[in-house]
Amino acid sequence: MTFTLKPDVTPTDTEHGTVLLDERRGRYFQLNLSGGLILRTLLEGATPERAADVLRERYGITADRATADVHALLTALRDARLATA
Repeated sequence: MTFTLKPDVTPTDTEHGTVLLDERRGRYFQLNLSGGLILRTLLEGATPERAADVLRERYGITADRATADVHALLTALRDARLATA
């Protein structure tokens, strides 16, 4: 599975996480620091499993929690029509 944002969605890192601008609808979405880390990892070509490993390593959380967080973000991005996969 290749993760990509839709062409009209622009990510911008901030000191508090990542902001996604959906230019097509004129809406902003805010991700916290861990959401931004997951997003950057996926956009760099990593699998969701690798993104969960990165999250676990950075924040010292369990593998189950990290996997659940990655999948929750992927679902939210798809549901908001911000991502293609």
